[in-house]
Amino acid sequence: MTRSFYGALFCRLFIAAAPVLAVILALKTKEVYSSLIFGILSGALLYCSQSGGNPLIRPAEVTLEILSAKFDLKIAIFCALLGALISVINASGGIREYGKWARKKLQTRRKALFSTMFLGILIFIDDYFNCLTVGTVMKPVTDAQKISREKLAFIIDSTAAPICIIAPISSWAVAVSSNLTTKAAEETPFMIFLSCIPWNFYAVFCLCFVLLIIALDFDFGPMRRAELTHQEKLAKGEEEVHAPVPAECEVKSKPSGTIGDILIPIGFLITATVLAMLSTGGFWKEGEAFHEVALAMGNSDPSFSLILGALAGLLAAFFKYIPRRISTMADFMMNAVKGAQNMLPAIIILMLAWTLSGITRELLEAPKFIASLVSADNGLAVSLLPALAFMLAGFLSFSIGTAWGTFGILIPIIISIFEAVFPGNPADLYIMLAATLAGSVFGDHCSPISDTTILSSAGAGCDHVSHVSTQLPYCMFIAGASLLGYVTAGFTKSLSLSLLVSLAALIGGLLLIRRRALRKHPAVTAEKA
Repeated sequence: MTRSFYGALFCRLFIAAAPVLAVILALKTKEVYSSLIFGILSGALLYCSQSGGNPLIRPAEVTLEILSAKFDLKIAIFCALLGALISVINASGGIREYGKWARKKLQTRRKALFSTMFLGILIFIDDYFNCLTVGTVMKPVTDAQKISREKLAFIIDSTAAPICIIAPISSWAVAVSSNLTTKAAEETPFMIFLSCIPWNFYAVFCLCFVLLIIALDFDFGPMRRAELTHQEKLAKGEEEVHAPVPAECEVKSKPSGTIGDILIPIGFLITATVLAMLSTGGFWKEGEAFHEVALAMGNSDPSFSLILGALAGLLAAFFKYIPRRISTMADFMMNAVKGAQNMLPAIIILMLAWTLSGITRELLEAPKFIASLVSADNGLAVSLLPALAFMLAGFLSFSIGTAWGTFGILIPIIISIFEAVFPGNPADLYIMLAATLAGSVFGDHCSPISDTTILSSAGAGCDHVSHVSTQLPYCMFIAGASLLGYVTAGFTKSLSLSLLVSLAALIGGLLLIRRRALRKHPAVTAEKA
């Protein structure tokens, strides 16, 4: 063996150093920002060691070149505008008025739980907004129906990230689409994201699980014990001590707010975004070939459309709040600026993920490296890739506590695998990307250091450790059913069969657990059922 051979082998093995280092550091430090930064720097240093140049200056130049080429200003602007809109809506009095209305109308346990779930699904534009709004509105309603705070926190958490990741109009949709750049598929990044939605089993079955738990009025494991403990304390006349809500999580309302102060700005956001997507996609242009809604949406500029939608929502809030003196001009602008500042961490994660993706794909040519390691002839290993992607994303997301950071790290790797193993077969791309996104949501959902997990327990006024421990078995149960779906999808490529297998496992497993619980505790459980 010659020295040149070992040198070439050494370089090929370290082509994947950037994303691998980012993953290792994320697992070790539980912190995504420094992990992404070190991954970027390692990739730039490796590239410069082969291409030449000043080892102190050239890596910084390469990094800035990639960042400037990959940075999407429109997405950053949308994130800031969305944060501003969320903040001004939170400062209106509509949330408190909705809570008053809900307490009068929702007089049964199931109605209170279903309404909590419905409100969580309705607020799909951002998971932070979802957690804080649903918790603030529904706490008095669920307390009146003697529902434990652990159960409320679980429903809030289960309708935050899971609904945002499958909603076409959300901050998550934009974040995912911004990472979906591949030459092996003809679709636009937004159309690839839309095509992944049906394959996102964890998000879909998480919502189904919540629906089943509410419909059956049944709990198991630590959640059941928390519910029984809550009922026993209430029966004894003991007042439960709930975790205080941090000041930054409280929603302060004006006394003259209305429900319309929530619905109208959000309605303008959604309507204006859809119309803008149809317009930028050529739906109303003469001579264009995009006069169908689906084609126009796929050909649209989603980032610019979401900016227009967020501006429409802000203008609607402005003209609804200011004339009625719900907010002064100074307060409105102060809340808007504060909301935009709150989105800075998300924007930083996106910037770092874009840079790491560009260095890995364009400078280090990761697809060629992966093509030399993965062979499409190994049918069994290739068929298990979706399940492996789901487990890897779930483990990483649980460890670092962020879905955004996880798919920012893994999507470039997954796309590289697709380009090496499945070129020309978009169905495999949808399955693998959806498995990665689903795993990211799963880990984020049950991680004790996840933002949404922390905000869910804070919004519900629930002890954080209690929230994590009671919902973890539920998350694992849903993940198990989802994993069966990805194993089936890897071998069959059939969406209907994969959904059927997962749904059968979810419903069958839940009914079996309920049947065993009825046998073990017939009096207590039958009374609830």
